Formats: sequence, structure tokens, C-alpha cells
Amino acid sequence: MTHNPLLLLLLDSSGRSSGLVKALQKKDLALEVARSEAEARRWLEENQCQAILLAVSSLQPHRSFLADLQEAASSVAVIVAASEPSVNDAVVALQAGVIDYLEAPVHESRLDAALDKAGVSRRISLTEPSLAKTGKGCAAIVGNSNAMRQVFSLIKKVCDAETTVLVRGESGTGKELIAQALHYEGVRGAGPFVPVNCGAIPGELLESELFGHEKGAFTHAIRTRLGRFELANGGTVFLDEISEMSPMLQVKLLRVLQEKEFERIGGTKTISSDFRVVAATNRDLEQEVQAGRFREDLYYRLNVIPIEAPPLRERLQDIPLLAEHFVARFNRLRKKKIKGVADEVLVRFAHYAWPGNVRELENMLERMVILTGGDVLSVADLPERLLEAGTVPAERVEELPGQGFFLNEVLADFEKRLILQALEQTDWVKNRAAKLLNVNRTTLIEKMKRFKLVSSSSEA
Repeated sequence: MTHNPLLLLLLDSSGRSSGLVKALQKKDLALEVARSEAEARRWLEENQCQAILLAVSSLQPHRSFLADLQEAASSVAVIVAASEPSVNDAVVALQAGVIDYLEAPVHESRLDAALDKAGVSRRISLTEPSLAKTGKGCAAIVGNSNAMRQVFSLIKKVCDAETTVLVRGESGTGKELIAQALHYEGVRGAGPFVPVNCGAIPGELLESELFGHEKGAFTHAIRTRLGRFELANGGTVFLDEISEMSPMLQVKLLRVLQEKEFERIGGTKTISSDFRVVAATNRDLEQEVQAGRFREDLYYRLNVIPIEAPPLRERLQDIPLLAEHFVARFNRLRKKKIKGVADEVLVRFAHYAWPGNVRELENMLERMVILTGGDVLSVADLPERLLEAGTVPAERVEELPGQGFFLNEVLADFEKRLILQALEQTDWVKNRAAKLLNVNRTTLIEKMKRFKLVSSSSEA
């Protein structure tokens, strides 16, 4: 077995799936095609994949195959694309833990959404760097935690709106990625995305950057220059660190947001431009308003739709995905062949505060990839500050024996408590609990058996 494809495509004999095969091949996925159920079964006996797509006429002839997948408690995600869909089949698919039931022929956007839900479009293989998807929109953001799913949901709801969006969050949380997702997911996605870092450009130059200038407008204006608002016609202007903008420019920005018109410095001609503004800040703008450093009317104009970029400490379950993504990237950039990250390192990561958020994790992993002497990143590769942070929550330290603890037992106990909490929150409805934990229902059932989690009132 040379590699594990991300996706196994099972075709039936109807011959109606040629378009789907071509669409998948264009996506540059690691794809294995089985043209019969028997062929798929034989392949699965010796190989693994991340998701299975059943492109069939009807689900009826393949119910035993679905049942066997469920019985095997596989963590593989299953998608069904039926050319003869029915309500009964949809119900069967739902009961079997199928994550998406599509009607063929499948529109590309629905296919992308289903693959995204299965993790295929974002997950990076460390052993197959060519599979790394640069992607745009939400697909470029790595994360599957509840906090990030809420962000993705909000992006989808407002990406086509023309109103201004204010992305708030600490430094290093990926605010520009959210701004890009808003642009590329929406109707302006084919237009330009024009970023402006208001904190990195000196105040006297920022006005020229935004509005442009005419030749001879000032000493070094040797030619006419178009501003960012003009260049963003038909697209999006991203104003990062908006709180750093001077009071004079805040007044001018307010007028531009209201009128979508402006003049270049030194010019008299009024220029119109069709753009949307997405702004970002790591400061509390309400406090800035109260302190007199930011205009109240501009704040309300920008804050029409706020999106919070969650700090990494509130999305710890995304750390393994992020680590995999960054290691794959640095393998390519640094010509390395790191196979992965040791479990002990991920445990340390889970109990670190991450004041620098995702950017700090990225920088830390780059350092570890460069300096490691092995093919797996280990505790020995961690920087001193993270080694001093400890490995287990403070409330458990008092329960540990003086000679140490058994890591697998600590992890198993933590996993058991999370599963129990999810079951209790969903009244022991396994489908709902599995969605809450972002695992397949069959995986949840297997873990419940292992941990002997049983409730008399739970579903059968």
C-alpha cells in the first residue's frame, strides 16, 4: 500500500456518474474508484480512506454495505449521491450515519460542501504534500471546532451582503483569513481582494494609499497613482488594524463608506468605486470610542455585522488539524519529511495558554520542524516556555502519584468525560451527540462500548 487516498468512490452499474468522476478528478484529490461493491469491499480490507462517496442509482441495493460500515465502527465519513433519490433512502442514510445525501447530478457547490463536511477539502496528508489544497474562502481556514463552525456559518450567511463587516479578535487569530473567506465565498469573489494594514503604513502615507494621488500633488508625486479604494472596484477592501487610523482619515473614511465616492489627493474629480469594506481590529473599539480615539459614528458604520475570531484557547480541538496543516506546509518549504506530531506534544499543546494564538502555533511548529533531528516532532523539540507549562490540568495534578502518571489513562479519562458530557447534553441521542463531538455515530457507539457508557433512557 503506497498511500491512503482521501476518497473512495463507489460506482454502480448505471453508468450515470461520469460527470461526478470528472468533477472529482479536477479537484486533484487522492481518489480511488471502485466499480462494484465487491471491489470496494476487497479494497477496504487492505486499505484506509478518509471518506467514501456512494454514487448510485438507489441506496436500496447497498444497505448491507452501509450496515457493514456502521458495524465496523469505522471513522470514515460516508456521502451518498443518488440519481433516483427517495425519502426512504434518505431516512436509511441518516440512520446509518451518512453525513450528506445528495441528488445526482450533483451541483459542484453541493459537492464541495459535502466534501468539506467530510474533511476531505481541508485535511492535509503529511505523506502526500501534493494533496495540499491552497483553497480559497472557508476551505482555506483550518478548523472544525464548534467555535469555527459558527464562524463558517456566519460567513455563509453574510458573504453576499453589501454591508460592512467588522472582524474582531486577538492578534494571531486569523482575521484576514476570515475577511478573505467573506470575499471569496460571496458574489464579489471574482473581483479583487485589496488588503490595507492601517497600522503598518505611516499616517501621512495612508491617505495616499487609500485614495490615490494626482501627479504633482506633493513633492515626490512624480506620477498619478490609483488608491486602494479605486483598485478594489468590484471587490473588497480589507482594512486591518482599523483602530490605528488617524482622526482625520476616520472622517474621510466615513464619507467614503456612505457615498462610495472620493477624490485623489491633489485632484478635483470625484471618483466612484463599487467595493465592500471588511475591517478588523484587535482592540475594543467601544473603549476606543469612550476614550475619544475613535469616532462613534464610524464605529457604528463599521460594526453592522460583527464576526468574532475565536482565540486558540477556545478552539483547542482544532490544534491537531492545525499542527498537521502547518507541518505539511513546512515539509514542503523546508524540504523536510516529518511524519507527524507525537501525542505527548499535542497534550502539551492542549494545556498551553497560546497568548499568540494560531500565529504562535505556526511559528513554534516551524521552529520545531527546522531543529528536530527525528522524523516525528517530540517533546524534546518543544521550546522551554511550553515545557514549563505542564501537561495536565491543575485540578488533576493533586491526584497524580509522586512518580508520575500514565499518559494513556489520562487521555482516556478525558475522552470519556467529554463523551459523557455530550451524551448528557443531547439526552443520550447518539446522532446528536456524535455531531456535537464531530465524529461518526458508529465511532461514538464503539467508544461508548469501550468506556461502558450506558443509559436506560438512551436510544437503541
